[in-house]
Amino acid sequence: MMETRRPGAEVMVSIEGCMKESAHAVFSLLRACFPSDREPGDVPQYAPEGRSMVWTADFDTSDGPRAPAEPLPLEGTVTVTLLGGCHAVDLVRDQLVTAFALREESSASGDQEKEVQLRLEDIRTAAHRAHAL
Repeated sequence: MMETRRPGAEVMVSIEGCMKESAHAVFSLLRACFPSDREPGDVPQYAPEGRSMVWTADFDTSDGPRAPAEPLPLEGTVTVTLLGGCHAVDLVRDQLVTAFALREESSASGDQEKEVQLRLEDIRTAAHRAHAL
């Protein structure tokens, strides 16, 4: 289990509205950058039919990113919510923006916490679509 070393350094990442393979791609990318409460072999699973899925994991940004994020394929769009300390959320968002096409849907900040909802898309798919226009 991950032990956060600095207050406000933990970010809870929630993923919904996507295939489990896309959720796994996002979590894998973030695990390569930051320590997590999830093991590398911990692959998101589907819920029984008719139930919507939200997958969550916590990431510790105390030491900053361990490695630069590399683009990974996504199936369709992925809704990601980041919740944590303001600087910590920014660190996680910065890693996501280097690997995926990202659009910020909403943001709310308090004194010490920030919540950001993002839409991610495969960077190659987004580039192809932009080029076709």
